[in-house]
Amino acid sequence: MAETVLHVNGVHRRYGSVQAVDDVSFSLARGGSLGIVGESGSGKTTTARIVVGLESADSGQIRVRGTGRTGRVRGRVARLARAREVQMVFQDPFLSLDPRVGVEAALRETLRLHFPGADHARRIAELLDQVGLGTRTRDALPRQLSGGQRQRVAIARALAVEPAILVLDEAVAALDVSVQAQILNLLADIRAQTGIGYLFITHDLGVVRCVTDDVIVMRQGRIVEAGSTEQVLSAPQHPYTRLLLESVPRPGWDPHAIAAARRALHHTASPSDSTNGQSTVHN
Repeated sequence: MAETVLHVNGVHRRYGSVQAVDDVSFSLARGGSLGIVGESGSGKTTTARIVVGLESADSGQIRVRGTGRTGRVRGRVARLARAREVQMVFQDPFLSLDPRVGVEAALRETLRLHFPGADHARRIAELLDQVGLGTRTRDALPRQLSGGQRQRVAIARALAVEPAILVLDEAVAALDVSVQAQILNLLADIRAQTGIGYLFITHDLGVVRCVTDDVIVMRQGRIVEAGSTEQVLSAPQHPYTRLLLESVPRPGWDPHAIAAARRALHHTASPSDSTNGQSTVHN
């Protein structure tokens, strides 16, 4: 059985009167790929930010490779070690890349921070090759790159510290469909080569089908359905999951019927109809 690299247990997060994350639990195995699906406000991005450490849970436990991450760490070395475990790739890399820093310099800065004193030239070349960027992009600034190239740089920078887990928050949502396919294929290749685990946050069920082994569906902060991606997408059990699938445009698609179904679900279903936040996925 594969090593569990991430274990999330009973996590809660409230903002004022809003329960953004409500008793969420799941696990991710080494080399696994788990999708977290839901509409805006479902709690999926807040969950991801808690896993990375950009947000704090009010209660619950997060363990990476068996070590808890819910408490504060003291000292620069310990903070850097924790940061290396889980890295995040955001939807818009233009906002996460320094506009004044070229590709090679950005990678070198990350490597110097985490691995001081080493010769980083070879590692930079490996990273550029790994994400499919040629040597001609080494000195390019973010504004001189395409959206797909910028996302490749963001992925390379995240991989530079050799994380156990890569959290991808709508990482292909801002890209053209053809470029999306290229990045998804790249991510599949990287996972096969490195054994890294993916936590893929998205509203796009097509993306989920392409890149994940298992999926959890979130609504109003809670997990309402969980299982293998094939099982959940081919035979959804929860009305909300069925609504998400029916909302994907296709021939004969009726947006008025979808709107009516959404109103009906709002009045008749609630998060209490869920799995009580307990995902059965052990990816």
